[in-house]
Amino acid sequence: MGCRERAVKAELLRIVTIKDACVPDPSGTLPGRGAYVHPAPVCLDQAVRRRAFPRALRVPGPLDTKALRQYVEQTTVAEQATR
Repeated sequence: MGCRERAVKAELLRIVTIKDACVPDPSGTLPGRGAYVHPAPVCLDQAVRRRAFPRALRVPGPLDTKALRQYVEQTTVAEQATR
């Protein structure tokens, strides 16, 4: 969604909305419409800049992406620590 590159579903992070916020759904089990993005800060920034989340999730207005950004940053730091 952010970089618009195709990838295997297992490589992407599912995102859903809960009350006016984008929430990460790594297990893919939360109810509702989902959208997929690479779990990378660059892709997340591009999706936010393009206002892709409200369109993809079919919700009106801007969405809060703080929880999503925090999750992506934590997973990025964890991946770099394991390398």
